[in-house]
Amino acid sequence: MKAMRIHQYGDPSVIRHDDVPRPVPADDQVLVEVAATSFNPSEIGLRRGLLRSMFALDMPYTLGTDLAGVVAEVGRSVRTVSVGHRVVGRLDGGAAADFAVAAAEHLVPAPAAIPLAHAAALPVAGVTAWQAVFVHADVAAGQRVLINGTGSIGGVAVQLAKQAGAHVVATAGPGRTEAVRGFGADQVVDYTTTALADALDEPVDVLLNFAAVETEQAELLMPLVRPGGILVSATVEVEHLTPPQIRSTRFVVTNDTEHLTALVKLIDAGRLRVDIAASRPLADLASVHRDAEAGRLPGKTILTPAAPGNRSGPAR
Repeated sequence: MKAMRIHQYGDPSVIRHDDVPRPVPADDQVLVEVAATSFNPSEIGLRRGLLRSMFALDMPYTLGTDLAGVVAEVGRSVRTVSVGHRVVGRLDGGAAADFAVAAAEHLVPAPAAIPLAHAAALPVAGVTAWQAVFVHADVAAGQRVLINGTGSIGGVAVQLAKQAGAHVVATAGPGRTEAVRGFGADQVVDYTTTALADALDEPVDVLLNFAAVETEQAELLMPLVRPGGILVSATVEVEHLTPPQIRSTRFVVTNDTEHLTALVKLIDAGRLRVDIAASRPLADLASVHRDAEAGRLPGKTILTPAAPGNRSGPAR
């Protein structure tokens, strides 16, 4: 089988399309035939070695965090899923391959209302949005919520905050405005032409930041939050910048299958849209990294392995 691996830290050229043995699941694991994985910007830092103090990698390392696929084998102690089940989940690497092993407890049934490959956009981005909106900000009906950064995470956050009954203001570039309005945003601010301070009639109760802003830009967000309000950031550290009259937190998403299951239910109920900007072959992963670093990636990109009949390499 094929896997997208790095053998050393570096630029996108270190990503190799390797022939590797098909993995064998342990007793508490399952083997999944991968329908798709997706690109997450955090993998750039992982590939460069910028995160090695927190996530030291055993080389060679197979990339890929988001996983959607079909169960091909189950370990002897697994009772929660069976061969043939469509599943989705988050791995600590290994999903950018024809087959991947995963702990059964990290997988949930995939949504039935969308193509299986599209579900690969959900685990990291969707759960990050869920935890920002409901765990860290506790968004409630009647609040004014500003969402800064409406890529794959922010797009889900707009939908979740709106369903919670909030008045949602969101930022977007000119090519994204209509999509974000379609997610339910009450006001969309084109950040390329309008300063947020000029666009808001009054401060907001909650500010969710998903944009990779510099410290100076983060400081400009503080006056947009009313006294007693909260700023939640999934990117830049904000605690040291926050004045005493507002609360702030910067969080790192945790792997929570209850949150993922809740998102799947919303999709199947027709209450949540998964926004896929592009689908590319898994073999293009290095090019996807290059495009992301050059600012040429239009949004959430999923990557699909070769069709099963075209998968080569040793079986085990």
